Amino acid sequence: MTTFMAKKGQVPQRWLVIDASDRVVGRLATQIADILRGKHRPEYTPHLDTGEFVVVINAEKVRFTGKKLETKTYQSYSHYPGGHKQVTAKEMLGRRPERVLREAIRRMVPRNRLGRQQMTKLKIYAGPNHPHQAQKPEEYKPKE
Repeated sequence: MTTFMAKKGQVPQRWLVIDASDRVVGRLATQIADILRGKHRPEYTPHLDTGEFVVVINAEKVRFTGKKLETKTYQSYSHYPGGHKQVTAKEMLGRRPERVLREAIRRMVPRNRLGRQQMTKLKIYAGPNHPHQAQKPEEYKPKE
C-alpha cells in the first residue's frame, strides 16, 4: 500500500456559496477554513492547495455567543508611536462586517505561503449579492 499524494492541478476546484445568516462566527470559520485547505476531501494533501473557492454572503448577519459582541477586541499596530488601535466586535460588525469573518478564518489557515494562497480563494460579501455568478457556484450548507 502507498499513500496517495495529489499532484498540482490534479484535483479540480469548485466554487461554493455559503450563507452566513445567523451562524456563529467561530463555528462557521472552522468549516470554511477546512474547505479552503481541502481537508473535507479524501485527496487532501498537506503541502498542496487542494481546497475550493468559497463565496460567503450575508456576513453582516453573523452572530457571537455569550458577551463576545461587547468584550471581544480586534487590535492593530502601525509600528509608529501611538499607533495601537483597539476596536470591539460590535464596532467592527457595524463598520466592516466582512473583516470579522476574514480575521477568524485567516487565523485558522497556515501562516506561510500556502496559507496566503488559500486565503485568496475566499470572497466575503456583507450583503446577499456577489459578482461570481459566471463561475456557477454551488450552494453549500455548513453544519450547525
